[in-house]
Amino acid sequence: MVKAIVGANWGDEGKGKITDVLAQNSDMVIRFQGGSNAGHTIINNYGKFALHQLPSGVFNTEITNIIGNGVALSVENLVKEIQQLVDQGVPMPRILVSDRAQIVMPYHKLFDCYEEERLGKQSFGSTKSGIAPFYSDKFSKIGFQVNELFDDEKGLREKLERILEVKNAICTNVYHKEPISVDEMFDKLMEYKEALAPYVANTFDIVHDAVTEGKDILLEGQLGSLKDTDFGIYPMVTSSNTIAGYGAVGAGGIPPYAIKDIITVVKAYSSSVGAGEFVSEIFGEEAEELRKRGGDGGEYGATTGRPRRMGWLDLVATRYGCKVQGATQVAFTVLDALGYLDEIPVCVAYELDGERIDYFPSTTKLKRAKPVLEVLPGWKCDIRGIKKYEDLPENCRKYIEFAEKAVGVPFTMISNGPKREDIIYR
Repeated sequence: MVKAIVGANWGDEGKGKITDVLAQNSDMVIRFQGGSNAGHTIINNYGKFALHQLPSGVFNTEITNIIGNGVALSVENLVKEIQQLVDQGVPMPRILVSDRAQIVMPYHKLFDCYEEERLGKQSFGSTKSGIAPFYSDKFSKIGFQVNELFDDEKGLREKLERILEVKNAICTNVYHKEPISVDEMFDKLMEYKEALAPYVANTFDIVHDAVTEGKDILLEGQLGSLKDTDFGIYPMVTSSNTIAGYGAVGAGGIPPYAIKDIITVVKAYSSSVGAGEFVSEIFGEEAEELRKRGGDGGEYGATTGRPRRMGWLDLVATRYGCKVQGATQVAFTVLDALGYLDEIPVCVAYELDGERIDYFPSTTKLKRAKPVLEVLPGWKCDIRGIKKYEDLPENCRKYIEFAEKAVGVPFTMISNGPKREDIIYR
């Protein structure tokens, strides 16, 4: 059976933990999009980890972990992540890299930084991981697929020379920076070839065979619906499709009809890293208190360390995000963080140009939207350690059921702490 695990909102919903839980019963875990620009925080018996590119099945040696063709592959970060796992006592995982995956080049990261610098106050709040320039090159057909490293070196160098002619024209004339060396970039490609050699495989056939054999396959997405390049808060989005439907493409070899279950992760409040529309956002001391109590050790980006923007649970955005994903069930996370509040505001609708709406509008309208809040009573206690749904405080259950009714998808998993075992099944 093929399942996908994806985010409903701006990312940072707690997918890492839920993926870690679900991965234990999987034969194969596949990252299908995005790059090392966002991380999944996982806490298990080995310790605390922030995975950026590695699939979350790497803690189980029985699982085949695949980096799919839809991923923006940073070779340096992949090598570093694998080494960090081993250094922390994790047995060497089974990792395969699709030979059709494309490589994040050093100049992608440079151009990401240069463009943010050029834009100044109009910048996108990029993580400067090279993601937008990478995907731009991929669709301009001037990217490097992994398989190209293992073929004609002379042809590879000629392609690099052609690409850098254009890149250096931009580099010197638009950004006023030093040109990029062909020799240095070619040497870097040869380093990548050596580093990837143990992992590269024709994953299309491997994945397709696993589907045919009825293996349990988990597709792992990065970020969330509202950062999707088509359905998100464009242009303040990522440069890939974050929705489960893209899993059939980015994971390689998966027929769309094979994806039977889409677990969409929703956080019990809202947070976001980066710029863009965020209707239920809160500020000042109110935001800082929630930030300190949220997540495990606070709401700060797993990749950047930046403080996340904070807000109340936005049911308009969440309902839309679950529809975009085609959610079959919801995992509701970080509920324990709200135990300090006497009352909990929830965004139940938007006010747009004086009219109340309950749908999620396009970005141009979203800029003018204001939150319509409804206040629910808090439960004023620590809910960590509770294993049964009926043992949760009444007001806590009412909060869950209020959100579930508004979203219209069953809330089947409730996460009430950072550890793998801190989860309640309904």
